[in-house]
Amino acid sequence: MSGGDIVGLVFAAAFLGLVGFLAVPLFKLGRVFDETTLAIRDLTHSATPLLEESTKTIQETNAQLARVDTITSNVADVTGNVSALVALVAATVGGPLVKLAGFSAGVRAALGGAHPGGTRRRLR
Repeated sequence: MSGGDIVGLVFAAAFLGLVGFLAVPLFKLGRVFDETTLAIRDLTHSATPLLEESTKTIQETNAQLARVDTITSNVADVTGNVSALVALVAATVGGPLVKLAGFSAGVRAALGGAHPGGTRRRLR
């Protein structure tokens, strides 16, 4: 064996050692990727039912909100009807009551008589 052959064997051994040294982190990195894949798969399997349940809850909430919206519009209609009824009663009963109050005040003034100084007698 010549000197060049020995140098070639040394370089080959060094290269083999370098490849072996770099292979260990690559294998560990491969295991990390495998574990990451499994973790993502588990997360997907556990998140899917949660998302389905959330979707169902949101749909039920939307249905309840539609019912509440219907109730709110009905209450608004009833409030408008009550307001109109109060205005009608006030107009129907209020006018004659004012006239009756004025008439009764006039009758009291006429029957009670006018006293000097604007004072009235007290009944005991």
